[in-house]
Amino acid sequence: MPLATTRRAGLVDQVIDQMRGAIAAGEWPVGRRIPPEPELVTALGVGRNTVREAVRALSHAGLLEVRQGDGTFVRATSELSGAVRRMCGSELRDVLQVRRTLEVEGARLAATNRTDDELRRLEQLLTERDEALGAKDWAKLVERDTAFHVLLVQCSHNTLLAELYQGLTEAVRASITATVETDHDDDQVSHTGLLDAVRDRDAARAAVEAGGFLEDLLERHKH
Repeated sequence: MPLATTRRAGLVDQVIDQMRGAIAAGEWPVGRRIPPEPELVTALGVGRNTVREAVRALSHAGLLEVRQGDGTFVRATSELSGAVRRMCGSELRDVLQVRRTLEVEGARLAATNRTDDELRRLEQLLTERDEALGAKDWAKLVERDTAFHVLLVQCSHNTLLAELYQGLTEAVRASITATVETDHDDDQVSHTGLLDAVRDRDAARAAVEAGGFLEDLLERHKH
């Protein structure tokens, strides 16, 4: 990364801001260990206590997780995402229910507000997602499926809705991973009907399609 040398005033807040920026930008990916304390001290030009306070604050916010004897790991990309992960934990149904609430309205608005360029990007992501399914490339399937849903909500052009959903990205990815791992290879939910509704600018049908596949997932994983 390199981290900028901090000013004297507000050292802890400055370190928090820089570390949060590195996480949000993907320089420190979710699930990876951050640089050890001595490296951070050297890069930032601050004392160990300052670094420890910053790590403690980010851990409390849910972005970092300190594992004694193993290091500090990135847990989420934002405070909202960290809060969602704490609330939902491994409860797949909780995540699917929240997704249904946001994605139904996101799909409805996307059908009305999407641009032609956004539609092409949605089509490309869905094509790559389905190709990954055919090739049984589960990692690529999860990545493309997650990107498809995130972009779909962004197509709503409702800034608050898009930001709320963006904060759920890790939880959404985890729920997709869980359903991919438990459902049969040939029994993955199709998004073709949803994309068709968005393409046709049919808001009512887009909402029904979005709610329908999530209801399907909730029924499959009701236990």
